[in-house]
Amino acid sequence: QVRLVQSGGGSVQSGGSLRLSCAVSGYRSSYYSMAWFRQVPEKEREGVAVIDGDGTTVYADSVKGRFIASHDKADSTLYLQMNSLKPEDTAMYYCALNWGALPLDDDVWRSEHEYNYWGQGTQVTVSS
Repeated sequence: QVRLVQSGGGSVQSGGSLRLSCAVSGYRSSYYSMAWFRQVPEKEREGVAVIDGDGTTVYADSVKGRFIASHDKADSTLYLQMNSLKPEDTAMYYCALNWGALPLDDDVWRSEHEYNYWGQGTQVTVSS
C-alpha cells in the first residue's frame, strides 16, 4: 500500500524559510513524478513544483527562484525548501505522486487529476 506522510510547515514571518517533507512508503519504482500543490479556501489546488525520477524539476512562476524541490531516494522522502516566503504563500500544502513520468514541458503536471496518491496536507502560514 502506497502512503505519503507529510511533516514540516508551520508559521513564519515574511522573508523566512520553511521546509516540508513527504515520506513515501510502498512505492519502489524509479519511474514517477512527484509534485507539491497548495490550496487556499474556495480555490483549486495549485501546482507549485514537480520532480521526476531523473531529478528534473519544474516550478510555477510564482515560486521560481524561491522554492526548491528535491528527492532523497535513500530514504524515499520528497522535500520542498521554501525561502523568501511571502504572505501570499500561505496555504495548505500537499505532496502527490504519479506512478508514471508526466511530461514536464507543458502544464499537465499542474493538474491535480494526474496524481494517484496524496499526502495528508500541512499548513503553511506567512505573516507580514
